Amino acid sequence: MTGEAKDPIERDLIENGRTALGIELGSTRIKAVLIGPDHEILASGGHSWENRLVDGLWSYSLTEVREGLQHAYATLVADVKQRYGLVPTSYGSMGISAMMHGYLAFDSEGEQLVPFRTWRNTNTGCAAAQLIDAFDFNIPLRWSIAHLHQAVIDEEAHVPSLASITTLSGWVHRQLTGQNVLGVGDASGMFPIDSTSGTYDAARVEAYDALVADRNFGWKLADLLPEVLPAGARAGELTEAGALLLDPTGTLKPGIPFCPPEGDAGTGMVATNSIAQRTGNISCGTSVFLMVVLEKALSRLHTEVDMVTTPDASPVAMVHSNNGASELDAWVGMFVEFAKLAGMELDVSQVYELVYSNALKGDADGAGLLAYNTLSAEPIIGLEGGRPLFTHTPEAVFTLANAFRAQLMSIFAPIRIGLDILGAEGVALDELFAHGGLFKTAGVAQKILADALGISVSVGETAGEGGAWGIAVLARYAIAKAEGESLPDYLRERVFASAQANVINADPADHEAYNRFLARYRRALPVVQAAADNS
Repeated sequence: MTGEAKDPIERDLIENGRTALGIELGSTRIKAVLIGPDHEILASGGHSWENRLVDGLWSYSLTEVREGLQHAYATLVADVKQRYGLVPTSYGSMGISAMMHGYLAFDSEGEQLVPFRTWRNTNTGCAAAQLIDAFDFNIPLRWSIAHLHQAVIDEEAHVPSLASITTLSGWVHRQLTGQNVLGVGDASGMFPIDSTSGTYDAARVEAYDALVADRNFGWKLADLLPEVLPAGARAGELTEAGALLLDPTGTLKPGIPFCPPEGDAGTGMVATNSIAQRTGNISCGTSVFLMVVLEKALSRLHTEVDMVTTPDASPVAMVHSNNGASELDAWVGMFVEFAKLAGMELDVSQVYELVYSNALKGDADGAGLLAYNTLSAEPIIGLEGGRPLFTHTPEAVFTLANAFRAQLMSIFAPIRIGLDILGAEGVALDELFAHGGLFKTAGVAQKILADALGISVSVGETAGEGGAWGIAVLARYAIAKAEGESLPDYLRERVFASAQANVINADPADHEAYNRFLARYRRALPVVQAAADNS
């Protein structure tokens, strides 16, 4: 964590460029993190931004990207100056990460053809269905290939002029280094990856070319996609133009080596040490996603499960729930309002602490209460429209503790259903690392998650450091790894060897109680769908 003292050793590291800089462009914040050789954070900076609708599609302009990068970098430099009394001119290595998926399209002159289409857009249903049929592989709505094919189906005017497509991390990396490359983890959200070769699945690339052959576009899919690189590879150096883009003051020097650009899923895996086989991590915020590193690919298609990879190309199964803590947050807000009516000065964090901790006093099966946090559609449970719902049987034990316990239990229900699908495939999970805002109140959501899944759940200090720290670690790995040192070994032995984590084991009786809750949750799903259909 960032210290307040002006440590002369840390100052020397910064002054002599013995550091790694990671920048991640998230959905609401661009964050820059500077680390030393021991991977501890020395300084940080950031920039807040929001996507906006452009012609009915969620987007960020490339001007906003440039300005956000510059501001995030400038605030990092200001933090370094305030803490250490100097302005950095170079770094040992750098890396860029960003939200996965989406569609950035360019012509042969590098001119953007249409506004950036982010992962948030869901207009690609027809394309995804066609691609799933053609590939026998799950293609989620947010994947880059789904965005491309939807443009093909819609006969958009820009498609014949395509020369390249990429992700946000890939575009930023190209601006800074001149290299059109992508880390394999981010690439796995563009197009299916063959984990054996570590690049795009050749058979499915051919299948896509055959699917659109009658269109006579003049390009092949392989011509459009960035080159794929694994973690640890060198991915170019900061150019003079890139240095001026990031730092218009001209202080930053070119020549800094870069690691491959990665997606936020991959950097999240790094930040939680969830790279090795049979490990996994779960992130709980506005949405929830659980990622499990597989020992082998799944035997068949499951539309409820996304297949991506780690930054070192191991296959990963992702169970993604559209709905996370937003509905629960609304309930907490109501109690904050009540506290004000009662003349009490309680802030949001205090209310969270009170109602979360009290939830553990509730019945482990929810005592007949059912909560559905479905503000939007939830594909895992077949819910096609959003409809939050709170209901209970007449004999239910309606208490504050049970009400909030049911809310927390419902957040994990779609994830548990997805994990059951993986279990039927023989997927084993030895360790699960949890991170995100839901776990800020120690031991509460963590306990309920462990009982929901029937496995041990760890929450550690580094989880909150996020993907910017994760890409900084990958940048450090690219220049510091020993010959033949794998990414899992590097993380285990050099980054997390002394890391502290709180582990909660599943309680067998409470796990069985959760199973009873889940059975009731499943039986009442038609009620939720009917409410959504008739709203």
